[in-house]
Amino acid sequence: MIRAGALVALLAGMPGSATAAAAMHDVAGAVRTNDPDTRFRAQIVAGRYADAIASIAALRRVRRSDPSFVAPFYPDEIFARAALASNAAEPDRASLRRAFREVVGRLGPVDAAYVARLLEWVDDRALQRAFDAAWQRHERGSGPPADDGALVRAYELAEVYRAMHAVAAPAIAEDDARRYVVSSNVLVRTPDGAHVCALVVRPRATARATTLLGFTIYADRLRMGEARLTAAHGYAGVVGFTRGKRCSPDAPVPYEHDGADADALIRWIARQPWSDGRVGMYGGSYNGFTTWAAAKRRPAALQALMPQASAAPGIDVPMEGNIFQTFVYYWPLYAATGRALDDAALTDNARWDRMESRWYASGRPYRDLDRIDGTPNPFFDRWLTHPSYDAYWRSMIPDGREFARIDIPVLSTTGYYDGGMIGALYYVRQLERYGTGRDHYLLIGPYSHGGAQHGTVRLLGGWSDELQGYRIDPEARIDLETLRYAWFDYVFRHARKPAILRDAVNFEVMGANRWGHARSLETMSAGAQRLYLTVRRDGAFRVLGRRASPSAFTGQTVDFRNRADVAYAPASDIITTTVDTHDGIAFATPSLRTAADVSGLFSGDLDVVANKKDVDINVALYEHARGALLLALVLHAPCELRG
Repeated sequence: MIRAGALVALLAGMPGSATAAAAMHDVAGAVRTNDPDTRFRAQIVAGRYADAIASIAALRRVRRSDPSFVAPFYPDEIFARAALASNAAEPDRASLRRAFREVVGRLGPVDAAYVARLLEWVDDRALQRAFDAAWQRHERGSGPPADDGALVRAYELAEVYRAMHAVAAPAIAEDDARRYVVSSNVLVRTPDGAHVCALVVRPRATARATTLLGFTIYADRLRMGEARLTAAHGYAGVVGFTRGKRCSPDAPVPYEHDGADADALIRWIARQPWSDGRVGMYGGSYNGFTTWAAAKRRPAALQALMPQASAAPGIDVPMEGNIFQTFVYYWPLYAATGRALDDAALTDNARWDRMESRWYASGRPYRDLDRIDGTPNPFFDRWLTHPSYDAYWRSMIPDGREFARIDIPVLSTTGYYDGGMIGALYYVRQLERYGTGRDHYLLIGPYSHGGAQHGTVRLLGGWSDELQGYRIDPEARIDLETLRYAWFDYVFRHARKPAILRDAVNFEVMGANRWGHARSLETMSAGAQRLYLTVRRDGAFRVLGRRASPSAFTGQTVDFRNRADVAYAPASDIITTTVDTHDGIAFATPSLRTAADVSGLFSGDLDVVANKKDVDINVALYEHARGALLLALVLHAPCELRG
């Protein structure tokens, strides 16, 4: 391992400088590795560009069938070809533009769309910070072991993307003009006189196409990548924006008009000469909500949905179980204060931590958050006037028998650790109850909110195999964007149904490394066990028994005057060494002596006697390893719990 201690001050913050390049050139030249990903990066940093190009080509042949590995190598190849042509470690812009045309010009539309998206989405400043941190760890010898290969990889990524971003925008625009017809700011008038803004990307070689529509409040730089990727698959890619966003002259309003406005946009699409009259909708989180909001109106042209990690206003946002979530205080300041997004409002964690701490320590009403923060927040105030699932929320998404009208194919995705799972499962359960059952599917696995929308593919290549301390099973690896187009090809192009959708409910069994399939959420499990809270103890836990004890109760007292736990936060790791019993009571089953699958819907009834008008109860379910499998149930609540 090379230790160039005198170089740390010169390297930190200086990719692109002659000193940094020379230092890393020496480090890269000494790297010996069997990892092909590290090899070509070391060759680029060492100035062996022809070797790097050959290594990338060989690696691409090996991994061509793996969708997570192909596109991320193209920016590196472009850089290497430009450096080789210009005989310079820092290729000039003209050489980079020529290399871009040479490499991307010969790609098919899908691979080219992924390359463009990489260059638009990857933040070279974040890569630079990652390199700085890697070098400092390397020099100190602290933190996780970092070999020279990891250091070279961090440097190469920062250098390549820093150079490529200097030419990316015009180079991508040139390639887009060759492949697509792009209309960036299309104003569509709604029946009530407002306007929504739309981005339209169509394949230049296709006269009439089916449209895949995403409808969003997030007017950011990511949307062109979505629309382009859709067009690359032969569809017309349209992204519509909540009124008041992007080019719309109206005031932005979250949730309230999205269903009607998406309906108006769908009807507009169906009238266009480039449309074949069919529209599919997709989207995650807020954008998943808009698919259901449009389906509530059931425009004839809307013929398929793929909602992912879908928010359900009044169900899981801005409150869950009528308990408001504090992130909804600052979310409208980020998403609904102008035509673009206010990233500073979203990322000012010190401000929100300070506000929440002051509120909790003061004991003031929750509705005083805007006064504590010192910023008017009209949407937050409006939502607080609707603390239950009333007509205000019901007007936004399908309600009751309105789900029976959704007789089109629907594929929903969510994750066990998706903050939007409650909303996503609400829609699925309502479809099960009222719907026709025709081509309605759910896919669920060990995914976060982001993973439930995109899968486990890393932006820069490879699979993510860890989630909050849990090692994801190989079988759970999935590219949900690839599934998106396979799903719509199945609906609109009579392609084969994606193999993973073997039944209505498709779920990964964590730890077993396999997928399960069931007709419904209720039939995911082979049976059910009913357990009762008891006052008996087994070590640190009270017992979850098989018999009820109606006269017994477990008491709990929480002193609301004591705010000393202002800094408390529940653990976020999936794998943890402790059961969080803060202000809670833990109950456990007897040890299970044989392996068992725990699946399906978890539910229960609590008989509560409280001395307050309002009691909030949170339930956490653990798999507790104590020699054998044991299930622990923790109730966080200030109340008496009767058996």
